[in-house]
Amino acid sequence: MVIQTGFNWLIEQQLLLSMLFGGFILLERCALKALGAGFIYKVAWLLPIALVISNLPNTLKPLQNSAISYYFITPKQIVSDQLSINWALLYAVITAALLIAAIVIHRRFVTRLQLIEVTQFTPAITIKVTTYTSTQVASPMVIGTFTSKLVLPHNFMQQFDNATLALILEHENVHIKRKDNLINALILLPTILLWFNPLAWMCYASIRRLQELTCDERVLANKTTHQHILYSKALLTCAANVPTGLMAYSHYGDKETMLQRLENIKHGGRRSLIAKGGLLLIATSMLSGLAIAQQPQAKLTTEQHIKPIMRIEPVYPKQAAAQGISGSVVLKYDITAAGNTTNVTIIKEQPAATFSKAAKQALLQWQYQPSSMGYTDVLVQLDFALNSEVPKHQLIERLNVSH
Repeated sequence: MVIQTGFNWLIEQQLLLSMLFGGFILLERCALKALGAGFIYKVAWLLPIALVISNLPNTLKPLQNSAISYYFITPKQIVSDQLSINWALLYAVITAALLIAAIVIHRRFVTRLQLIEVTQFTPAITIKVTTYTSTQVASPMVIGTFTSKLVLPHNFMQQFDNATLALILEHENVHIKRKDNLINALILLPTILLWFNPLAWMCYASIRRLQELTCDERVLANKTTHQHILYSKALLTCAANVPTGLMAYSHYGDKETMLQRLENIKHGGRRSLIAKGGLLLIATSMLSGLAIAQQPQAKLTTEQHIKPIMRIEPVYPKQAAAQGISGSVVLKYDITAAGNTTNVTIIKEQPAATFSKAAKQALLQWQYQPSSMGYTDVLVQLDFALNSEVPKHQLIERLNVSH
């Protein structure tokens, strides 16, 4: 039941998430010159904020003065839920497999590095982590989710001069101070949970690229033109020497990412304040719209009542009918101005986890007469019984409004 509920919730969020992911990807691909990598990287916080605002708990709203309708459901149509349950279980199995695969692949990668601790190395900048060398890497990188480790190529002293090495180490030090590896793990988890949405993976890749671009911007802030050139040459050298199998782990990435970083360095500098202000205005309007959508509209009182113009009969769960189980479910929902039901939540059910799924699935398909504002906190009690002689359950103290 928990798996099914979580799966249903994820599916319900896909339109909003896809719009958020798509917008963020477009910013990363098309607005770097105008906004800058650092600004767009911070915009990523709007993704979870918008998701939270759009899912403010409807159950926290008061029930006082809300009318309640009653409907009686008998097992006229008994349909097995096995198909939908299988989809949820299939999703859970694939998700678990991807999580395990990510952990196993990472551990194998770290083992393959064959790290050798560096004991006689004084970097040009302060690095407060243990430094290692490896023959398996051609460019510096930071590994470790909770405890960072700096890994350098075994021939780093010959590969880089002191000035170039100082710039590269400064880049890696930014990753260490920001705990980027931990951030990446925290971002990868919801990405795996959304493995079926390709925009989620594209958004994850955009965030990873922006991490590199923001590190570049911090390193090159207030640096000379000569240092910009040294840094750009170091990127070219590292990208050219990174083995294909280590692309996902190297902070210098593939050639496409390297070209993007070089382009960002070339056009670095002051960004458009107008573009930033416009984006913030759009983002504020979007969040305000989501928040307003959660605010109460007109409430139905005990003196008012409306009937659906199209009511889908819930299917009586096959297992409950076979076992002779009856019960009731109280649901709270909103009615949009167009007459659609939304924000359906379970207020109370008896017995637990038996009829709530069928009730919610049916209620989401009900249609009401369009109105000017819509309604919120509408209550309905669905009584599931094998026959009309089964007594009804009074789950909450309400006046019975006929229909």
